Amino acid sequence: MADILSEISENLQNGKAKAVVELVGKALADGLPAQKILDDGLLAGMGVIGTKFKANEVFVPEVLVAARAMNKGAEVLKPALAAAGVKAKGKAVIGTVKGDLHDIGKNLVKMMMEGRGIEMIDLGVDVPASRFVDAAKENGVSIVCCSALLTTTMGEIKGVVDAFKESGGRDSVKIMVGGAPVTQAFCDQIGADRYAPDAASAAEAAAAYL
Repeated sequence: MADILSEISENLQNGKAKAVVELVGKALADGLPAQKILDDGLLAGMGVIGTKFKANEVFVPEVLVAARAMNKGAEVLKPALAAAGVKAKGKAVIGTVKGDLHDIGKNLVKMMMEGRGIEMIDLGVDVPASRFVDAAKENGVSIVCCSALLTTTMGEIKGVVDAFKESGGRDSVKIMVGGAPVTQAFCDQIGADRYAPDAASAAEAAAAYL
């Protein structure tokens, strides 16, 4: 039993989506619980990738193919997870702030968080502050992730924090910030909850909040 789960994990780490899909199907056919396949196969593999990414042992292309393999495997598992009443650990909204069209970092964070079993609502790029607030309310999320890659758009992150304060919903969400020009000092200055220097750290922090 452990063998097929470690095979799923290893193939996922190597980005072999087709093999992952086949092995997940086989594990289900063998009667393994969907939650166990998710935790000890898919999420375990993505966890290894996250650790290696943090240590600069793998890079963005490897993370992207591993995440793709994880998503393909998760698609096979979805009906079984739903039938077993398994829900995501929590939900988070993510987006790149208004005026900024960069999305590689945001997409990496999204994938790493999904790799922790968090359901992600991706608002895309060039997202106004009000949209973050509306999406958080509509989806009942507890975490909001804002990214900016330009020094000129950093101020928009403060706009998101302020919009949550004005809406009265600031206490119900944790606001996480990141991106090349963003620092811990900036996070403290604008009153956000957490700064993450990279995608793996962001996923760890988000998982700790849930």
